[in-house]
Amino acid sequence: MGELTTASRAACSAARDSYGRLLALLAASTNDLAAAEDALADAFEQAVRTWPERGVPANPDGWLLTVARNRLRDLWKSAGFQRTVALDTALDVTAPAADPEAIPDRRLELMLVCAHPAIDSTVHTPLMLNTVLGCTAEQIGRAFSMPATTMATRLVRAKRRIKAAGIPFRIPDRGDLPDRMTAVLEAVYGVHVIDWGTTGPQERPLPTEAVHLAEVLTTLVPADPEAHGLAALIQLSTARSAARLDERGRFVPLADQDPASWDRSLIDRAHRHLRAAHARGQLGRFQLEAAIQAVHCARTATAPTDWESLLGLHRVLQEIAPSRGGAVALAAVTAEVHGPAAGLALLTDPGRFQPAWVTRAHLLARLGRTTEARAAYDTAISLTHDPAERDHLKRRAARPPSV
Repeated sequence: MGELTTASRAACSAARDSYGRLLALLAASTNDLAAAEDALADAFEQAVRTWPERGVPANPDGWLLTVARNRLRDLWKSAGFQRTVALDTALDVTAPAADPEAIPDRRLELMLVCAHPAIDSTVHTPLMLNTVLGCTAEQIGRAFSMPATTMATRLVRAKRRIKAAGIPFRIPDRGDLPDRMTAVLEAVYGVHVIDWGTTGPQERPLPTEAVHLAEVLTTLVPADPEAHGLAALIQLSTARSAARLDERGRFVPLADQDPASWDRSLIDRAHRHLRAAHARGQLGRFQLEAAIQAVHCARTATAPTDWESLLGLHRVLQEIAPSRGGAVALAAVTAEVHGPAAGLALLTDPGRFQPAWVTRAHLLARLGRTTEARAAYDTAISLTHDPAERDHLKRRAARPPSV
């Protein structure tokens, strides 16, 4: 049982930490995402089946890459493949089973492939989240407020398009790069949001993939202020991640977190990126969101949150990059400055948006409208997927504050 647990953990760790990197290596040789995904899935299946019996290999990623390459080679040699694929598209899967750590990371190239103009722009970011960053269709659909089946269909269609169009796996020319960077930035931000939406106890790589990829982007396009803004935003948020749960595993809202527990080194790195972005003199969405996080991170045991500054930043953010999340945050900050009634007036149509219902419930409770607050909490709880946050909302619903 101990070996089974060890093997299972090793397979899960490889799936979490290495999926995108291995998939990019495989797909770069074939331009066929679907075939690469199938081959890698087979490799993980073999790992789950054989590692408990034979032990975890010394180099799990190298083992998975070798098995997946063999699966692709078998596909290439099959009679069915030879009949349906032109000879000049033969798969380049003859490379030796090298250590993946010694091979350049090709995830960024795969992300830029996913942002190619030949692919529907509405699926650029979801495709990157799925193929490069390992997010499921269900997770992506939830982030985009779309049924998982609809999202899965769009992803399959986009992967077929990559193969049919023969889109090359390479960093595009400098002139083509800016047109694709927006989608890449959105994807890196998206994986951060998906990871941030879960406070559970499962293991995560440190630093997170979003932190790493955002840093990579700043080296690829060092003059892009939004790349620096995104890096700062993710680092400032990640700096507070350890404070989101208390010693009993209970969710801790930002206002109740101890600033002393935040990661000062990440905060300092974020400020360097903010200075680099500010030097370009081109304001953008990610820079504003990072500035908002910087104001929150400026709170200390003796210095309270600067709500007036936050209100100004949120107003500008909604002007240049309006969003549902931004509108809810603006309502919450407005309530801090001008009172809960003023904030509640901005929450006109919460729909099925969980943050809107959480904010509505809190503001109703502060106004003493207890019955309405409990109903709003019930809706918020039904829309909450994270167990720790759901338990927190249940406690708030049981005795909603009246101040």
